[in-house]
Amino acid sequence: MIRFVLSSLGGLFSWIVTAVFFAALTLGAIFWMYSRNLPSHEQLAQYTPKTISRIYNGEGRLIDEFAEERRIFVPVSEIPDLVKNAFVSAEDKNFWVHRGYDARGMVAAAVQAVKSGGRDLRGASTITQQVMKNFLLSSDRSVERKIKELILASRVEEALSKERILELYMNEIFLGQNSYGVAAAAQTYFNKTLSELTPHEAATLAAMPAAPSNFHPVRNKEKLEGRRNYVLREMWQNGYIDEATYESERQQPVRSVQNGDFPPFRQALPPRDYFTDEIRRQLSKTFGQEEFFGGGLTIRATVNPDMQRAAAKALQDALEKYDRSQGVWRGTDATIAADQLGDEATWRAALAAVPTDRAPRDIEGWYPAVVLELGEDSARIGIEGIEEDGDGHWISAEDVTWAKKLKDDGKLGPKAKRASDLVDLGDVVLVRAVTKDEDGSFVRWSLRQVPQVEGAFMAMDINTGRVIAMQGGFSYQASVFNRATQAMRQPGSNFKPFVYAAALDKGFTPATIVVDAPIEVNTPQGLWRPKNASNKFYGPTPMRTGLEQSRNLMTVRIAQEIGMETVAQYAEQFGVYNPMSPFLANALGAQETTMYQIVSAYAMFANGGQRVEPTLVDRVQDRWGRTVYRHDQRVCEDCGKEILAEGLGPRIRAEREQVINPVTAYQMVSMMEGVVQRGSGSGVNLPVPVAGKTGTTNDAKDVWFTGFTSNIVASCYMGYDQPRTLGRGAYGGTLCVPVFNAFMTEAIKEYGGGRFKAPPGGYWAKFNRYTGERLSDDATGDFVQAEYLREGQDGMFGLGLIVDGGFAMGANLPLFAQGETDGEGTEIITSTGERAVIPKKADFGTLSSGGLY
Repeated sequence: MIRFVLSSLGGLFSWIVTAVFFAALTLGAIFWMYSRNLPSHEQLAQYTPKTISRIYNGEGRLIDEFAEERRIFVPVSEIPDLVKNAFVSAEDKNFWVHRGYDARGMVAAAVQAVKSGGRDLRGASTITQQVMKNFLLSSDRSVERKIKELILASRVEEALSKERILELYMNEIFLGQNSYGVAAAAQTYFNKTLSELTPHEAATLAAMPAAPSNFHPVRNKEKLEGRRNYVLREMWQNGYIDEATYESERQQPVRSVQNGDFPPFRQALPPRDYFTDEIRRQLSKTFGQEEFFGGGLTIRATVNPDMQRAAAKALQDALEKYDRSQGVWRGTDATIAADQLGDEATWRAALAAVPTDRAPRDIEGWYPAVVLELGEDSARIGIEGIEEDGDGHWISAEDVTWAKKLKDDGKLGPKAKRASDLVDLGDVVLVRAVTKDEDGSFVRWSLRQVPQVEGAFMAMDINTGRVIAMQGGFSYQASVFNRATQAMRQPGSNFKPFVYAAALDKGFTPATIVVDAPIEVNTPQGLWRPKNASNKFYGPTPMRTGLEQSRNLMTVRIAQEIGMETVAQYAEQFGVYNPMSPFLANALGAQETTMYQIVSAYAMFANGGQRVEPTLVDRVQDRWGRTVYRHDQRVCEDCGKEILAEGLGPRIRAEREQVINPVTAYQMVSMMEGVVQRGSGSGVNLPVPVAGKTGTTNDAKDVWFTGFTSNIVASCYMGYDQPRTLGRGAYGGTLCVPVFNAFMTEAIKEYGGGRFKAPPGGYWAKFNRYTGERLSDDATGDFVQAEYLREGQDGMFGLGLIVDGGFAMGANLPLFAQGETDGEGTEIITSTGERAVIPKKADFGTLSSGGLY
């Protein structure tokens, strides 16, 4: 009997040993089979996650950030123990002791699943396994993936330290709200750094990985609180916090940015604007979309915050002034239902939900509001961000009398006499406070609207190309289209300086006489008759006066004389066009370009003719702090010296291309100073020397002014996005010069300005500004104009040689002389060598003309 029992036990043991052997063999075979062709875990050592790219202004302040996955990478050494312990307690309490997988946890999960009949399934993946799934494997639920996960986890545990594995996990894990990694999540949910988190806040973040969408801090607040308290209990039981801390922390309410308990991080940043969005556009092309949104770039922008605000205000004020002068009320076209107006919390929530393209929030001093009540003459409004007081806030009758309401059929109603003539109950409007100029005290709330007319403004350092301000429209939130860089518009007379510069390089001087007379050109589209803005003709006139008074007919004759191919060459050399079509009408700015190109081209006049490339970025660094782009390539020859000679500063050497002769550049600067002093830009009123040129296109569809001091060049443009006339009285000098004045008044306070310096290689000579006649060096009087000429540039001036461009010149044109009096009959020589006589009497007959002006 005993022998039988022993024999039976021996057989059973043999079967067990055999079964275990074959089970182990089978398991080994399975693991061997799945271990082939696994992804290499070595790539984890080169982990470079997608991280936020951030833009800083010249003062080092964060002004914007861009990210596809909102992640802030933090080395494990900088992650507080409190945060580490919270995640270990929540996800893998045996993390510090297991070898990649937790056998006890797997068994416990299996037992629990069997007991519940498959209803209660809990994960048994360790942090190491989750890293394998997130980095090297898919997220599908399969036995095959689990086996691969176990194999890779055990390998990684041998290759990497626990700290490194935890670093990978805590920077990669998704925690909801487009936040990846613990640092970004702390900022998203609490607007705090990791070191500022309390135990219950760290536990809240550690509760998220299980299912972020199921633990929303507002929609699933109670569920999140329960999970948070579970994490806190685990932290206590694992010895990371004491019982007193556990008890006090679990009593804390669930607070978050999403619930309104903390201000959002984005609120501390200025609203996104045209400047940072243009950086995004340009750097996405340079570095690639993926690198810009995920490369963790640190970008130092050239923007000057004070100048950006000044540019935005100057342009916005001008656009709004023009819009209000049209007297048409359009409103925002947004409404809130009447049943939402009774309760303050309800209408405030509805108002906050109105999109920014209808009610922009980036205009300083403007607020979205909703009409809550219509009185006999006034309207009561509720204002976003402004508390109710006493009788509430009102729009008075005196504030609406400037406008007529645009009806749905496109027709205008009668002029408003009371608030209800413009607004209805529930209308969403924009308002700003009107204050007294003397003491800034409040007067009343005033209705505002986003203008239909648009524009742009840009300012740049003439020597470095650093763009210090860029406003691409009235409001970025209302329209993200950047009219400074993206809008292709006709520059009109703003292009003329490039025609004149080409002529000066071809031997002309500012005193060269050019015929101002009618022109007819046969084109495939018919007869083209350009005209001057005044609809007058002034006869032979010095070239300087032609630019100062923006004479179109003189410009066309100059372009014809030197050849449009030459003009096109200069325009392309300056970067105004690429390429430029050599049509005669393009000499008057008919071909479209951008403000960005115009500004950089004008800077080359201002800096002595040297090429300068505009930039919105000083420097770009990668995630490791290495500089991958630097705009300023100048060399500081003395910066390495410990001591400089007394009275001397460091020498900066710039090796830039000379685009045009420095003397030509200075002659153009001098002539454009005349534009500001006596010509179409005479509205400029600044305490430092200024040069510039206006521009107004056909039917006043586009108006410009581009000007510069010895330091800063700036340009203003205004026009409708779908080009149409701006109306009578709309010129660059009337609409854009005030914008330039307002901005430059502030810019001069910071950047100053001085006299434009004449370069070597020239000499001064005096001329009669009306006739171009050479005068003696001691001549004085209002008619005397000093011109800077090239060495060796001497010869016939005044009426001795007249440029007519080869066009026939009428025999009854007046001579533009001092006082514009008729001459006795002057014999002149045209550029073709022919003789012509200007008679005493002159009239214009019935000549007509048309075209750009």
